[in-house]
Amino acid sequence: MDRKLQNPHATQDGPPKTGPAVSLADIGICLAILVAFALVAFNVHSNMTTAGIQPGFGFLAQQAGFDLSETLIPYGANDSYLRAILAGLANTIAVACASLVIACIAGLLLGLLSVSAAPLARLFALAYVELFRNLPKILVLLVIFVAAVNGLPAIRQALVLGPFTISNRAIYLPSLSDDPRNTIWLLVSLVLVPALIWFWARRATRHQTLTGKRVPVLPVALALCITVPAVLAIVLAAPLGLSWPVLEGFSVEGGVALSIQFCTVAVTLGLYHGAQIAEVLRGGIEAVPKGQIEAAAALGLRNGQTTRLVVVPQVLRTVVPPLNNQFANLLKNTSISIAVGYSDLMSVAGTAINQTFRPLETMLITMSIYLLLCLALTGALNQWSARISAREGRNAR
Repeated sequence: MDRKLQNPHATQDGPPKTGPAVSLADIGICLAILVAFALVAFNVHSNMTTAGIQPGFGFLAQQAGFDLSETLIPYGANDSYLRAILAGLANTIAVACASLVIACIAGLLLGLLSVSAAPLARLFALAYVELFRNLPKILVLLVIFVAAVNGLPAIRQALVLGPFTISNRAIYLPSLSDDPRNTIWLLVSLVLVPALIWFWARRATRHQTLTGKRVPVLPVALALCITVPAVLAIVLAAPLGLSWPVLEGFSVEGGVALSIQFCTVAVTLGLYHGAQIAEVLRGGIEAVPKGQIEAAAALGLRNGQTTRLVVVPQVLRTVVPPLNNQFANLLKNTSISIAVGYSDLMSVAGTAINQTFRPLETMLITMSIYLLLCLALTGALNQWSARISAREGRNAR
């Protein structure tokens, strides 16, 4: 007789049951962590109450009473602490975005140099990476800041290079004239153009998957970058006039100013993390089997086609997780801006603590903001990495 018939309680064949496997030990650990946090919170609250300090976040609505060296959003000393924190957050996001662009460009160039056939190029990339990997970020920042302050001319002797006006106070660039229609045109263009490019790229990929025929993406993207802003300018009747920086006395009128503090922080983080990104890309490129590159050459693919169709897709699958760490580290490292007087989130938080004597509440707000920013950034990259892996998995099947 069949053994399964003799024992009705025997394990049945079939797919394993799916679902969260939560054990009593997991529940006990979670409860212990929650109890520990509750005890710490109760102890802190009791000590603050005993000292005559009533915890709370009501101070955010009070008048800040201090100015910031530069802001991207309207802010004055009469605004609230909440407004000051938002201004510092905007500055942090701005310098992080600028640093990220510089780091990606530097990392891509150095990563390609590190695997090139030229020995001098590989030596230069190696020296660059080893230099920045073995120096503290704060030291690099101070060296670049001191060199910029002492090496660039004063405002009265500002160096004019085409549209750029450079001094040891700031770098001035032309900007759109102060008109609401120009602002609307710029914001709509910045949103609409990437959305249309993304839509066309997805459609081209789907068309190639179904028919095997490639649809041009780069020419269409360049055409969208030109035609969409032009059409929007005509529809909105935007004047698109430029405000040029003009030296007047001890200041520069017109244009937009990028402070030396902002520029040195962006350059420092860009160069520093560019070295880290270069190593990540070098590892990803070297992880591609050489046999696939040789096979692509045997099929008649040119070097550019081999890089775009064979190397890049595999490198992206490999390097996205470590790049995720580098991007998050870059975002957190913007806190070194306080060393050169740039009004980022940490600088605003430190000033608020000194004036309100609310270190716990202010630090909780600052930690929460950095946590949310890093989670949003890493979550977006993880989602992109998961989509790449899923797409490659479907193609493999």
